Amino acid sequence: MPPGPKAATQAPGTSGSDAKPGREQRVTKQRLAVSAALDELDDFVSTQELYRMLQNQGISVSLATAYRILQSLADEGLVDVLRNADGEAVYRRCAVTGHHHHLLCRNCGKAVEVEAPAVETWAARTAAEHGYTEVAHTVEIFGLCPECTARRAAGEL
Repeated sequence: MPPGPKAATQAPGTSGSDAKPGREQRVTKQRLAVSAALDELDDFVSTQELYRMLQNQGISVSLATAYRILQSLADEGLVDVLRNADGEAVYRRCAVTGHHHHLLCRNCGKAVEVEAPAVETWAARTAAEHGYTEVAHTVEIFGLCPECTARRAAGEL
């Protein structure tokens, strides 16, 4: 977002402690609308899907602005971002705070938040073996959720 007067940094559905220090953002009506829309969703959503939802609700936010706001929220740690099976970035306000991973259904998009201590141990050990520090990682596991698996078995997919 362009520089401007600073307002409160807290968006609906977030707590002030969620934002990373030094990353104050202006709170605009577009940012509030994007944040409120994310609060209403259970699953991950692409920028274009969110943009269409806002347009259908009569909320005026350009696609470019929606992209900037979502990236800003992700940079602040207020939403999770991952790549779906098509490689498209998708966003969601997650219930779990702190580092976690996702199981994502390739068919319906349902996501489950999971902790994976074995992955954390492996990532730290692998980085240390190669002399890397300040390491970050993401793990996204794609498959079919139980409901879509059942629909596939019944020949509905």
